Amino acid sequence: MAHENGWTFLDDRGRRAAAPRTPVRPVAYIQAGAALCDLGIRPVAVFGSAHDGAAADPVKAGRLPDDTVYLGPGPALDDAAVLDTGPDLLVAVAYGAGGPVYGLDPDTAERIEERLPVVVLDVGQERSLDRMRTRFAELAVSLGAPPPTAPTDGAGEALRAAAHGAGGARVLALSPAGPESVHVARPGAWPDLRALADHGVTLAAPAPGAGVNWSTTDWDRAALLEPDVVLLDVRANAAPPESLARSAGWREIAARARIVPWNPELPCSARAHHAFLRSVAEALTARQD
Repeated sequence: MAHENGWTFLDDRGRRAAAPRTPVRPVAYIQAGAALCDLGIRPVAVFGSAHDGAAADPVKAGRLPDDTVYLGPGPALDDAAVLDTGPDLLVAVAYGAGGPVYGLDPDTAERIEERLPVVVLDVGQERSLDRMRTRFAELAVSLGAPPPTAPTDGAGEALRAAAHGAGGARVLALSPAGPESVHVARPGAWPDLRALADHGVTLAAPAPGAGVNWSTTDWDRAALLEPDVVLLDVRANAAPPESLARSAGWREIAARARIVPWNPELPCSARAHHAFLRSVAEALTARQD
């Protein structure tokens, strides 16, 4: 919040970021930057994670303007590379309220925090989409954005109606590793997938075993889950569909299921979350036609 004594914000680590005046040049992890942009705050620069490359992933970037400075994968950055952009705030995410700053080397993050206020917001599996949206909106408002308006697009209602009409159609989320293997999402570990279940969607899940967020298996085993709708990870680090042609299991899945592009790192904004819910609703409805 901003007041006569300066700006402060209590982040999800329980740390209070503070500055003499409201920051106007945030640098952010790309998911956080895309969320801030949706909410009316444009970051001066963004950085990626260890999964990202030399160019910004357009899927993660959301509606960030094309000329937004992309600093590269966070683990390759030192504090000087971040500070050289002239920021007055760092906005990052963590997977768990007590987790480290995601995407940056811990020592780099610590050195930045000695020079800048840092806000870390939790996007981990214990958070709901509603809570993540609320926290990012609170941050954006503290930085001068207008309060977000209540959603009026009916995405949740459309999804609930589509799920009811789909007669138990199974939705499976996965991230292709290549023609030989695939990462199948464990639905309970993903806030966006839990949101689907909360709206009545039937989710296909891999068998219990290794992997907290994903079960890594081959395409033939994934096909045995018999999905009717597939949420396909389309981030740059996932293998593209055209590389999977020689996999019989993938061909079987693609032949029976409607494929919906999926970003597992959705911007934490109503725009992004409701677009995701609506995309699943549309796929379930189309399956009934």
